[in-house]
Amino acid sequence: MPEFKQIAVIGAGTMGSGIAAQIANAGNKVLLMDLPRDDDPIGVLKDAKKRLLKSDPPALVHKSRIDLIEVGNIRDDFDKLANCDWIVEAIVERLDIKKELYKRLNEVINPNCVVTSNTSTIPISLLVEDMPEDFQKRFAITHYFNPVRYMRLLELVRGANTDEKIMDQLADYNDRVMGKGVVRCNDTPGFLGNRVGVFALQVGMDEASKNKLTVEEADALMGRPMGIPKTGVFGLYDEVAKEIPLVTKLIETGYTGDKGKGGFYRIENKTNCAVDLTNGKIRLRQKTLPISAQKAADAQAAGDETLIVMINGSDNHATFCKRFLARTLAYAADLIPAVTSSPQDIDDAMKLGFNWVRGPFELIDALGANVVVKLIKEAGLTVPKAISLSEKIGPFYTVSKSSLNVLNFENNTFYSPVILPENTIRFHMTKQSMTPLLTNSAASLYELKGNLRLLEFHSKANALTAESMEIVLAAAKNHGDGIIIHNDAQHFSAGVDLNRFRSLIEASNWNGIDEFLNSFQQSVKALKYSPVPVIGAPIAHTNTVFGLVETGVGVVPGGGGVKETLLRWYQATGDWEKASWNTWMQIGYGQIGTSPDLSARMQYYLKDRDVEVLNRDKLMHVASTEMAKLQKEYQPPIEPVFELPGSAMIKKMSDFMQNGINEGLFFPHDKTVAMQVAEIVVNSADENSITVSEQDMYDRERRAFLNLAKTPETIVRISSLLDTGEAIRN
Repeated sequence: MPEFKQIAVIGAGTMGSGIAAQIANAGNKVLLMDLPRDDDPIGVLKDAKKRLLKSDPPALVHKSRIDLIEVGNIRDDFDKLANCDWIVEAIVERLDIKKELYKRLNEVINPNCVVTSNTSTIPISLLVEDMPEDFQKRFAITHYFNPVRYMRLLELVRGANTDEKIMDQLADYNDRVMGKGVVRCNDTPGFLGNRVGVFALQVGMDEASKNKLTVEEADALMGRPMGIPKTGVFGLYDEVAKEIPLVTKLIETGYTGDKGKGGFYRIENKTNCAVDLTNGKIRLRQKTLPISAQKAADAQAAGDETLIVMINGSDNHATFCKRFLARTLAYAADLIPAVTSSPQDIDDAMKLGFNWVRGPFELIDALGANVVVKLIKEAGLTVPKAISLSEKIGPFYTVSKSSLNVLNFENNTFYSPVILPENTIRFHMTKQSMTPLLTNSAASLYELKGNLRLLEFHSKANALTAESMEIVLAAAKNHGDGIIIHNDAQHFSAGVDLNRFRSLIEASNWNGIDEFLNSFQQSVKALKYSPVPVIGAPIAHTNTVFGLVETGVGVVPGGGGVKETLLRWYQATGDWEKASWNTWMQIGYGQIGTSPDLSARMQYYLKDRDVEVLNRDKLMHVASTEMAKLQKEYQPPIEPVFELPGSAMIKKMSDFMQNGINEGLFFPHDKTVAMQVAEIVVNSADENSITVSEQDMYDRERRAFLNLAKTPETIVRISSLLDTGEAIRN
């Protein structure tokens, strides 16, 4: 497949600059262009680059990637486009302005240059109706989602005359190089993602109002229990407000969501508040999880289907869930075959573009087509033909001959294999045709081809529990010829289960805490010294945010994190005192890496051998390829010894914290926590340095953790995070 080498983006607004940044993230140069400004011909472009450098979350994997973005204006530098083989148009959504640009482009670009538009509102037939057929053959819509770096979906839309080879080239490049999940769409309003996603949000708000739910109740029900991001409906509307009466009123008064004075959720007088849907007034935000949502969470923990629990009953919560599911699933199914013939396209669009855990048709399969038909009829709606067909033939997805198949609506009599790009593996699909070697509520162990083992976490937020450690230890024993640790959930792991720790602390069960931490340490130690290679497949994904942030809730990493950070800093500096100080600063501040690029490597979370993968769907393939390399003459690491500096370092650390408290930078408990980190990496007993074993370091971590767990300030921090989502400072 031909590679795009000279790429330009026209339009330096939010989307255009984001697309340019992602091209730079892939390591490619890109020309970013916009209108000249009277005072500075490239002033608009300079501002765009400044926004990219300051963006939060970061649009660039590392600030150095900004150097790959060349800038120019479309008055003085238009001739530079003659050298391009792909031009992305991301200008204002006005048909007349876009048409004028295409006419100018057609006079300059070479006869092989591909042109695409980022529009999601103007049909492609209108965009190119005045253009020659040769231009139309090389024109398509590439609709990215914002923020471009993090939203995985690319909707690829062809026109009536678009060359299929051009479509294949765009799909391949965006999948393989840009890290996108590509869904091909027909030229219909809203394509797939926005069409279903915005409709679902509208339904959620409408049904919340009709069933007299609070915004907190609606978000709790429509969020994680249904597999929709935890923001739910109103939290997401605070991010992307749409035109409905209550939203319009909020916008008119300056409450434009998270980027304005607030929205449905806001802070008033330093207090978390929410809008009362019945009268529009402000009240305190509710912290208690609705009973229905709690039952769903319990069902998930038990491995049961959450949706069945949520629609069981006749109260307003159950009615909300029934009607939301009925209206949303019926709407999605009605798009077949007019918008697409494949349920997989719609499911992929919602999972990649809106971060749903399951797409609409996967939700239908989870409930059962017969149950969904009943819900739709109870809502007074017409049952779509696609769901009626599924009720007669079988689920939309089925396993046969060890492969996952999807109901094919181009031929209504049989299933066809799920189609994914080359080297793409989505394990939540793959495992449907597999039987685990060992499984429990928190984790599973699978056997892969080549006598490999795959360890998958699947507890709530993939939090690490005693059950997780059982499977980890089992993997270390039943290791085959190599172990891959992987899951394709939104979060690889939230760390240890804080809810469990809170219950142990409140019961003063210090032995229970120590036993779990010891089990955790010995399990990861068994993996580290396994006689076969062990690969953590999510670690080097470009958008992985990783780090040791335990100090924020008043504890320290207790599974070997401090020990391993100290070792890596020593390997980087060759100086134990520097390693001790750097580790103390890194752990104490809870520093995180927002990519496995230079920023992360500077913090030594990753080693030089780690591979960066832009498309998370390629992680399993890359992990398997790397495994084959590591297996050759693999030798497990030699157990290290550590040298801890003497007590002079403790005084230096204590003075640093006290100065911070005096200046108002730190709180008293920050110092308490920091000094327990110091007790791990420094010999506080006397002024001499000492040599300790790896097990000594594990023991120091557990001791520091327990010391902090016994303080009232730490339980306050943990409880605040679990109950309100915010870790307080005290």
